[in-house]
Amino acid sequence: MMEEKNKEGQNQIPAVIRLDRQLKYTGTILKIYEDTVMANGHEAHWDFIHHDGAAAVVAVDDEGYLLMVRQYRNALDRETLEIPAGKLDAPGEPKIECAYRELEEETGYRCEHLEYLMSMNTTVAFCDEFIDIFVARNLIPSKQNLDEDEVIHVERWKLEDLLELIYSGKMTDAKTTAAILAYARKYGK
Repeated sequence: MMEEKNKEGQNQIPAVIRLDRQLKYTGTILKIYEDTVMANGHEAHWDFIHHDGAAAVVAVDDEGYLLMVRQYRNALDRETLEIPAGKLDAPGEPKIECAYRELEEETGYRCEHLEYLMSMNTTVAFCDEFIDIFVARNLIPSKQNLDEDEVIHVERWKLEDLLELIYSGKMTDAKTTAAILAYARKYGK
């Protein structure tokens, strides 16, 4: 199919029109819908997952190490190494408040100031999850406050070692890889 050019010379994508959205499942952190769409003149059914949003933190200690959390992820059936993060407690919760809370809950450290680093959608093909990512410095020891079903181990990592995990394909969590790469670009030596 030939795409037409708009006045700026960019390709125009044929229109997709949502005809219907039906809720199929409500879980503890997401809702799954079936969308009926008209795409390229054909009716199709697409999955859509709604997520209320989340926040994450690149936590940097006084020696420049990044605090990472290692935890079991059921979808992958293995442990992953990630930056501290969590979902909003309510759809309208400010993401920076969520970030302060998750930093302390998961790492046992808090801070007085978070600096905005970036925002991202995690999986645009079928999910609207949107995460704001912040940088925390001048960490203050506090206490981990995990959910009853959470098992999280905090680890200190050098930035260059985390970059090696990304480039070798051993670290694959989208928010974590994006955050570490953005942090390295902005603050790396």
